[in-house]
Amino acid sequence: MKRLVLLRHGQSVWNLENRFTGWHDVDLTEQGRREAVDAGKLMARHEYRFDATFTSVLKRAIRTLWLSLDQLDQMWVQETKAWQLNERHYGALTGLNKAETARKYGDGQVHIWRRSFATPPPPLGPDNAYHPRFDPRYRHVDPALLPATESLKTTLERVLPYWEAAIVPVVRSAGDVLISAHGNSLRALVMHLQGLDDEAIMKVEIPTGEPLVFELRDDLTVADSYYLKDK
Repeated sequence: MKRLVLLRHGQSVWNLENRFTGWHDVDLTEQGRREAVDAGKLMARHEYRFDATFTSVLKRAIRTLWLSLDQLDQMWVQETKAWQLNERHYGALTGLNKAETARKYGDGQVHIWRRSFATPPPPLGPDNAYHPRFDPRYRHVDPALLPATESLKTTLERVLPYWEAAIVPVVRSAGDVLISAHGNSLRALVMHLQGLDDEAIMKVEIPTGEPLVFELRDDLTVADSYYLKDK
């Protein structure tokens, strides 16, 4: 049996400020750091030994990974960063306060942008400072692949090819594997692993800093899944 652990980053500064974050690179709050440390301590108590780790290129996920691995005394474990594991891109909503946005556009419209499977928010303009084409970490990425907005559907369409091409071979050949990423990129993986439909995945919420474990058979079908805190 193989174990895959999905870890959503700890609370970020913009989580605390109730702002749409997406691809913007904000750090963890002190609470977020504690959540990451506590996740590492919990995995240490359960004697996890990771052979490989994956994370996005956003510091809130990277720092969560590092803080967790530090508690495990496993900071030496192979780490792969990939933009494909980034959070969903919130387009023109990036940086906006969620409550203020609801007052401006109406609760119904914001609910559609946030919770529908296939409807993205309005896109960023090509000259918007939040557009990823201005970010040096994406300088080697084909500009045609850089989103100006995303739905969960389009997030899934970038996460799954990376899962199949880069992560699956490691999961097949390794022992425990840890992915430190974001609410929506991890929900895309949960949707795939559990075979959820468009409606079911919209009801799934992944808490910050709580390791979600998938026990996988050799063919990578799910034998069991649970939050480690429940064990």
